[in-house]
Amino acid sequence: MLGLGSTTVVALAAAEQESVPLQQAPYRVNDLLALQNGAKLFVNYCLNCHSAEFMRYEKLRAIGLTGEQVQKNLMFSEPRLGNTMKIAMTPAQAQAWFGAAPPDLSVIERALASHRGSGADYLYTYLLSFYRDDTRPSGWNNLVVPNVAMPNPLWPLQGERAARFELKSDPADPHVQLKTFAGYVQLTPGSLSARRYDSQIADLVAYMQWMAEPDQLERKRLGVIVLLFLAVFTFITWRLKSEYWKDVK
Repeated sequence: MLGLGSTTVVALAAAEQESVPLQQAPYRVNDLLALQNGAKLFVNYCLNCHSAEFMRYEKLRAIGLTGEQVQKNLMFSEPRLGNTMKIAMTPAQAQAWFGAAPPDLSVIERALASHRGSGADYLYTYLLSFYRDDTRPSGWNNLVVPNVAMPNPLWPLQGERAARFELKSDPADPHVQLKTFAGYVQLTPGSLSARRYDSQIADLVAYMQWMAEPDQLERKRLGVIVLLFLAVFTFITWRLKSEYWKDVK
């Protein structure tokens, strides 16, 4: 450890989450196949710990699934399509296992939007930023949320990675050395290639983006119809006005 009189100060922690640039999430909310795959990933990897209490299973029909498909492939504990996406874990259990209750994900995409980017960008970057860290209780850490309590739920698909950090001089003060991210090192292979895994995360994020407002596709479709109607109505009224006033001088 360096003494107080040293001219060099080493920053022991990685950069704060504000300094981590967000990657732009692919927009797939209008892709029904991507939403269906995202729903499958959400149920299998997220719904074990996180609830979505404002989302009903029957609403999944809006992304092209039948009630039978939903019940057979996406419902493992709830008996009725009208039920919401709840979990069996109690808040007390969550507190004991994770130190805090995992947040409900119904509208998490909307809640995470900020000046840095959309909520989808945040989720996409966050889910791609896990790495192994044996100093953490869960064995995992995250670049976007340092010291996160949540382990990487999709690590079997991605494999295990370690993060490399290196010291660089702070541009504002050359005497200060900052610990900065320098890339990942793949420790164990996952079941998917890196490109395929990124695509799966994009589908999962698209589903959470859709789940935050399930009627957004219908709203946009109706919006286009209304604008077309207003354009036609404006043309008709303009022609009527010209006809009525043609003899007025």
